[in-house]
Parts: sequence; C-alpha cells; structure tokens
Amino acid sequence: MLEMEASMLRTSLQVGDWCDWRIMEPGLKAVKARGTTLKIHDLDCCSRPVSSTARRLTYNYKDIVFAPYGDYWREMRKICALELFSVARVQSYSFIREEEVASLVNSISHSASSAIPVDLSEKMLALTANILCRTAFGKNFRGSGLDNEKLREVLSGRIRRLEKIFRDLDDFLQQTIDLHLNPKKIEQDHEYLIDVLLRIERDQRTNIGAPPFNKDNIKAILFDMFLGGSNTAAVTMLWAMAKLARNPRVMKKAQDEVRNVVGNRGNVTETDITHFHYLKMIIKETFRLHPPAAILLPRLTMTDVKIGSYDIGPNSLLHVNAWALGRDPEYWKNPEEFYPERFVDSSIEYKGQHFELLPFGSGRRGCPGTYMGATTVELSLCESFVLFRLESALRDEGEGYKHGRIDWCWPYPEKNTSEPCPSQSVLVHHKMMYYVRIITKNTVV
Repeated sequence: MLEMEASMLRTSLQVGDWCDWRIMEPGLKAVKARGTTLKIHDLDCCSRPVSSTARRLTYNYKDIVFAPYGDYWREMRKICALELFSVARVQSYSFIREEEVASLVNSISHSASSAIPVDLSEKMLALTANILCRTAFGKNFRGSGLDNEKLREVLSGRIRRLEKIFRDLDDFLQQTIDLHLNPKKIEQDHEYLIDVLLRIERDQRTNIGAPPFNKDNIKAILFDMFLGGSNTAAVTMLWAMAKLARNPRVMKKAQDEVRNVVGNRGNVTETDITHFHYLKMIIKETFRLHPPAAILLPRLTMTDVKIGSYDIGPNSLLHVNAWALGRDPEYWKNPEEFYPERFVDSSIEYKGQHFELLPFGSGRRGCPGTYMGATTVELSLCESFVLFRLESALRDEGEGYKHGRIDWCWPYPEKNTSEPCPSQSVLVHHKMMYYVRIITKNTVV
C-alpha cells in the first residue's frame, strides 16, 4: 500500500468524507475530497497553486497543466480539445503507435533468444517516450539527444538538478523548433504536434485580442505532454502486466479474446481494439487499483466554497485521493481484489464522468490526453497477449514486499524443443519487485 494514501483512506472511513490535513505550510488547508464534489464545485476550485519547480519548467506557467485558471488557460484548453488531442488527430498517428509497439515486441523477443537481461520498466518508458517524440516532433526518442535518465529526472522532479534539466530540455526543444521552421526541411507526410503549435502561433499573431502565444508557450505545452504522457502509460502497462501475472485465469481469458479476433494474422492493429471488451475491463480495473497518480495534482479554490457543513476559503488546496476512491468499500465490493468482471454490467468509465474512478481527474482540470494514453496502453497489452504469456510464482518476503517471477514465453510451438535459456533482471515499482525471466521462442512452459 502507499502509506500516505492508505492513511488518508483509513481516516476518511473513520471520521467522514472531509478531513483537514494540516501537513502543509500554515494557513493552507489540504482537503481530501470525495469525487462528486468536483462536479458541483468544479469552477470554484479549478486553479493551481504556485510552485517554483513548475514555474521554471513551464516558462512561468505558459503551459496547460500548471497554468492558473483564466483567459489564457481557457484558450489553451480549447486548442488541446480541437487541435492537439482530438479523436481525428490521435487516430492519424496510429501508424506510429503500431510501429513502436511492434519494435518493443521484437526487442523483447531478441533479448530472449540472446539471453540478454531485460528491464521492463526501461522498455515501457522508452516505448511511450518514442511514441510521444514521433507524435510531437516526427523524430525518434532514441535519436533525440535526450536519454531515459534525463527523462526520469524530469518525471521525478529532482530539484538539485532543476536548472541543468531545464537547460537540456530548452536546448532540445529549441533545436527541434528551429528544425521544423527551416524552409529547407524535407517535406513531411504528416503534420506533427509541433507543426500544429507553430501554425497556431502564426495564426495568433493576426488574431486581435487573443492571448500571447510564442515559442515559450510551445515549449511549455510540449513539456506537459512528456510529463503527463510518458510515465502515465508506462506505469499502467507495468501494473497491468503484474496483475495478469498473478491472475492466470484473467490472463487466459484476455488472450483468448485477443487471439480470437486476430487469428493467424499475428499482430494487432488499432482497428481491432473496439472488439476487445474484456481487455478494456482489465485496464479499468488496473486504473482502479493503481491510478497513474495516487493523489491528483492539487487544485486551488478561487472563492469561498461551502460543502456540507464545511466552509472552505479561497486559496485553499484541494487534494483528491484517486487511490483511495478506487479502494473505497462504499463504491466497490471486495475493493482489494483484482476482478475485471466487476465492470461487466457497469457503465463506469475512467474519463472523468464517474467519480468512483478518477485516474485522469475530471472537469476543467481533467487530463486532455486521456484518449491518446489509453490507446497506447490498449494496443501494447493486446500485442503482448498475442505473442507472450505471463506467469508468476509469488512468495511473501516481509511486510510491504512481494517477490515473484514473470515468465514471458511464446505460445507456439505446442511442444518443448529446447531447454529454456533464461535471463534475469529486477523490476522495482511501488514496493513491488519482480524477477523477470525471458524464455526462448522455442520453449513452452
């Protein structure tokens, strides 16, 4: 369990839905909110608190995620909805996701046959970073000048290297912008997200009364994409794989569904995803138990808010414990159990309209890239179901830790033709450790 989130859940079950958590600087109130409050008071609490780290990395709040509520934020949110993350735009990049997922599968398969250790957390982070880089810039993350360690530093928010991180990111983004502005650049088949933003910048110059929009705005918005996109999808895929490894019944049911649709084709396309109903239940259940952010980014109240008998003043912090909402016994039967079938007759989705399940937030501050992230997760898991089987042998090793093995193996041929050639690596994630063993293609367990 996550200690702070679990403690907040236990306290709310004992004393009520609202608690005054005085764990921050004096004068600020951090409140644990039940999700329905966000629907009623969304406009009253849709700004963001100040943060020196966010201020620096977003060019003084010229982004979307951390920008305070106002005219600028509303204009950027509209651009996200209509231009950057529309369904049509996301679908236009399906070939990128399909190519990168195929590359991931080939990489794991090569490592298995060569007995090379594989770190799944690195693989998943690289997958999502590659997809984001190609979608945003038309170039692969592997050749971008950034490496996984730099990206991890940004995502982990290591303050001691903040200035160096900022300079590295700024140099990278400026070089990429200059490349796309070069009149001699090679003609592109697709309009990548950076091209969309540069087009918007040109249009805003002639739009009298529009909020200022320049290169710093473009860089800040691109930073948001990496901050919100890379880690979110990677973490969800890792948790889903861990849950499937522990639940062979669920794993087999998911594999049967995918393979019945794919047949002998051997690969999954995004057009197949609409047929995978059980897979979508697995992803919902993963989001319920392990939301990408256990506590959502804090909101800042802008006016006096009265909720029940509680009076909350302006400039108060509102924290939503998404982890606790997904495990609240008032909402969920047997909340600690991984049971995708709980969604069979349920209309609950994770897009912000059902407040029992809020992995991406809701309302005005809900994540605008939910569709893109979910599509990446669905395609990646589907492809792994076609080619691999996950198994786990667990043993308890003290409170807070579970050790297990995830076996990846090819489903064909039907008989063993060689001795397994395993490779070992350790994946550590949220106090859960897995010994990952890659078994050769010609071996069936």
